[in-house]
Amino acid sequence: MKRLIALSACALLASTAAFADEKPSDAEAAKIKDALTAWGCSGGEYEKESEASGVYEVDDAKCAGGIQYDVKLDDKFVVRSITRD
Repeated sequence: MKRLIALSACALLASTAAFADEKPSDAEAAKIKDALTAWGCSGGEYEKESEASGVYEVDDAKCAGGIQYDVKLDDKFVVRSITRD
């Protein structure tokens, strides 16, 4: 039983660290904002994936008609996907 609890705790800690994101720098946030504006979107919460992928995410950006979208940008701040939230 103790072994099962220990394994569960280790799995929980490992999975939490893998999904941790960080806030982009001010310069990165400005580039994200410029990319969103070019697509007619604004607002949302900016995140930078902490893995080596270099992907940026914007949660709940408001685009045409006030509809919320999740936006992913690559490491060059090019929009790669827009998904309706």
